[in-house]
Amino acid sequence: MHDRVFKHTEAHKLEDPERLRWLSPAEVISHLRLLPGMKIADIGAGTGYFSIPIARALGDVGQVFAADLQPEMLELLRQKLSQQDAPGNIKLLQGEASGLPLPDRSVHMAFYANIWHELPNHDAAFAEAVRVSVLGGKIAILDWRDDCSPPPGPPQEHRISDEAVVAFLKTKGCRRVASRHVGQYGYMVTAELTPAP
Repeated sequence: MHDRVFKHTEAHKLEDPERLRWLSPAEVISHLRLLPGMKIADIGAGTGYFSIPIARALGDVGQVFAADLQPEMLELLRQKLSQQDAPGNIKLLQGEASGLPLPDRSVHMAFYANIWHELPNHDAAFAEAVRVSVLGGKIAILDWRDDCSPPPGPPQEHRISDEAVVAFLKTKGCRRVASRHVGQYGYMVTAELTPAP
């Protein structure tokens, strides 16, 4: 694990109630355009800040695959899911963005929340998103704006601009690439993936 990865020892920051003020899951979900029955891969799910509300938005017929590199993060999410009111349509998976334990063509969207700047190999992560997504599937990348200074968020030199993410996805042949500011400090880029030749 390299030095850009958000460590499980800092997981309490993910649960800070103040985070709800500057990054509302409801606002993020409104831009994902979820439909009942969709299957979503939440890559870098952490403690489930987005996995749980996405699962609730999808309803019982949808499913969230909450994937994280760190087993400690998944254990924290597992504890949340043991509570009585927790959604039952979340499956926990341990794996890297470049090697997800998911079958080919198994999800409708690959969602990366505040981890794109951490990934050591965007090409490999993108290829994996294409592999696990159905034909016409989507990718959504939520990350920290580079025109906002920390805190919160990673150091300035680790941030990747939304323009760079848009350019990357366009070079990969993605269609309908769109970018918007989300919350106080973030952006989200969404696009339709094209199948690998």
